Amino acid sequence: MEFHHIGVATMDIEQSAIAYSLFGYQSGEIIFDPIQRVNLCFLEKEGFPIIELVSPIEETSPVNNILNKNGTIPYHTCYEVDDIMTEISNFKRKKFLVVVNPVPAVAFENRKICFLYSKMTGLIELLEKNN
Repeated sequence: MEFHHIGVATMDIEQSAIAYSLFGYQSGEIIFDPIQRVNLCFLEKEGFPIIELVSPIEETSPVNNILNKNGTIPYHTCYEVDDIMTEISNFKRKKFLVVVNPVPAVAFENRKICFLYSKMTGLIELLEKNN
């Protein structure tokens, strides 16, 4: 398992990307994910964690609740794993709850992702490696 990125919920990807550019981050293209009903954009800076900006596209987008409660905020950490189903089983044994079952992710060439939650860690995303 390897750390991959930090997810940040935002209402305005463009404005958040501009703000992160003040810290030296470079933004990529905005990607539409119809499965999760969000737009997202990856920001990179050499030697620093990747930041994924996530913005809702409609009222039913999953990040709306986070934004309505907290405003722009880091809300998940992502880890890349060899076998997503094995890792889900491992985390369930450690009392993590599956929030989103594995689905293909447009931003990752349709590799599978899922979200799990624990009171002790908050929301995590698992991203299956290309095998």
